[in-house]
Parts: sequence; structure tokens; C-alpha cells
Amino acid sequence: MKIAVNTRLLRKGKLDGIGWFAFNTLQYITRKNPEVEFHFFFDSGIEKEFLFGHNVIPHNLFPPAKHAALNILWSEVSVKAKLNSIKPDLYFSPDGMLCLGWQGRQYAVIHDINFMHYPEFLKYSNRKYYRYYFPKFAKKASRIATVSSYSKEDIVKTFGIEEDKIDVVYCGINSFFKPLSIDEISAIRNKYTSGELYFLFVGALSPRKNVKGLLQAFEFFKKETASRFKLVIAGSEMYRSGELIDYKNTMTFGQDVIFTGRVNDQTLNDIYGAAHAFVFVPFFEGFGIPLIEAMQCHVPVIASNVTSLPEVAGEAAILVDPANINEIKNAMIRIYNNDDLRNDLIKRGDIQKKLFSWERTADLLWEGINKCLY
Repeated sequence: MKIAVNTRLLRKGKLDGIGWFAFNTLQYITRKNPEVEFHFFFDSGIEKEFLFGHNVIPHNLFPPAKHAALNILWSEVSVKAKLNSIKPDLYFSPDGMLCLGWQGRQYAVIHDINFMHYPEFLKYSNRKYYRYYFPKFAKKASRIATVSSYSKEDIVKTFGIEEDKIDVVYCGINSFFKPLSIDEISAIRNKYTSGELYFLFVGALSPRKNVKGLLQAFEFFKKETASRFKLVIAGSEMYRSGELIDYKNTMTFGQDVIFTGRVNDQTLNDIYGAAHAFVFVPFFEGFGIPLIEAMQCHVPVIASNVTSLPEVAGEAAILVDPANINEIKNAMIRIYNNDDLRNDLIKRGDIQKKLFSWERTADLLWEGINKCLY
């Protein structure tokens, strides 16, 4: 059997949410199925760390698909030509981007369709690409996987896809996340916040993530509590992220907000593990991996009460309306004032996180692949 795989998001040192999804699931799938020949399609060079076994055959296809127009060229010219040459039994795409011009069976992971609901949060070219092509990908796919029941319902309603064509495969937690010791926590706080307690946000600085709303809530929190708390924001800049820096410069307590930019895996674990609480209040998420990363690090969670987040958080988070700044602020004050609440959330998170593992995700994906084939 031959399976071709879109691995364009496996980029050394640049794995994001969907990249980690591909990395972790493909490791399990390729190693558990040594009799299957996997053809990995890269777009930015081939890295040996992503070749998980002797049954993985890499192909670097031109051009690097880092722009909407280049996505089309990569998928509909280079990928199509390679698929026609290889003649695989299935084309599997962990980022949902299929080849419309190829007539074989295809399995797409569509993580969410935020672009259909909040197009203004994307730059114009990406907005047009996603809104035009993803409904076509959904129709083209032999089957679809997605990462939450919420996303499944959204795809069914928005794209008119049959429910039984969609598999729910929750995300997992990367193995490098772990709780810190008391000494480690103290050292990290000394390094980043001059020893002060801090709230943490992790994620790309997209308008969809509602980081400005978090900054506003933090400003009110500081005014109401007169505490020495800091706010640490870790993530890559994206469309309109400059607006956040501009807003920070107008804040009364802007000096207590620390933007770290993108950080490496060890640093990410450190800043999670030393946080007093994790605050994640986006307007839209297909899953929300940072919630379970925080739980893995024994850090309590404040999260949005919309889209997939209540499903992922379960009873292990304080849920708030992301559009209500006072609700976010009040949740921060509750966790600041109440150590019993904080400890209870940590215990609940330790239970909730056990629902999610990359091995389980990979097994469910493999079941979906087999449904496509047989």
C-alpha cells in the first residue's frame, strides 16, 4: 500500500499547532505500519528528523507554499504531478489542503473553519484562499477528520457535509511538557518577571486570539487589586499584531506586560510551569492545545466559554465570555485571591488532560484512513 502525505508544515524549528499535529501523529502511524510505503511531500527542503522510518520516502516539491497563490501552484501543479507519478492509494493532508485536480481518494484534517466566521482576522489573500478553497476541499475529500465535536458540527452546518463522513480526533500533549519544581519556578520567575507572579498567554498574536481583550482585562485587574502581578505573552507575530504593541504603550500598567515572541520548546515549558495561571480567551478555536499544555504543567486555566474550548476544558477551567472584559478580569481576581480554587483547578486539570494523547489521535486517524480505503 502507498500513502502520500502533505508534510509541508514539518519545518525544522518552526512547528506550530498543525505542524505538531502532523509531527506527532505521523511518527506513530508510520512506525506502527512498517509494511506501508509513505511518500512525504515537503515544500521547504527535507529534514532527516521528519523521516520516521525506512518506509518513508521524501519528496521536496516546488514552490515553498507560504502564500495563497503559491499554495495553489504547489497543490494543483507539483503535488498533482507527483500523485499521478506515484499513484498512491490515498493522499492524506494533516492541514486540510487537498489536490482538487487529482481523482484518487483523499483524507483531509480540517482543524477548524474560523475563516468562515471571522474573515476580518486574516489578511486579504489568506481570507480569499481559505473561504474559496476549503469548501471545495471538504466536498472533494473521501473523508474528513477534525479535532473536536464542535468543529465537526461547524463543518456539517457550514459546508453541508454528511456527519458520518467526519471523524473526531482530539489533539494530544507534546512529551516535553512537565511540571516544574519549586526551585525551577523561582528561577524562571526571577528571569522573566523579576520574581513576581504572573498570568500567561501562549499562542500566535492573531486578532482571533483576543490578546487585546486580555490586555484590557489585565489593566483592570491591576487597577482593582494593586498587585505586583505581571502578564507574560508568548507567541509569534501575525497579521495586525503591531496593534498590540501600540495598545501596550498606552496602558497604565504596560510596563508589567512582557512579550517574549516565539520561544523554543524548553523555554515554553518553563514559562508555562512557572505561571500562576494560564489565561486563554480567544473568540474562536477548533481545539485549543494550550489548555491541555497548561494542565500538563500543573497550571490552572481561565478559558473562553465559546466554540470548542468548553469541550476541551471540561470542569478543569474557569470559563468566561471572551467579549466581556469584566468577566475575564473577575476570573483573574478569583484565582488571585483564592488558593483553594487554584489548587482545585490544578487537580481537575490533572484528570482532564488524561483524555488526550497523540497516540490515541494517531490511532483514530489510522481508523479514518482505513475507512477511506475499504
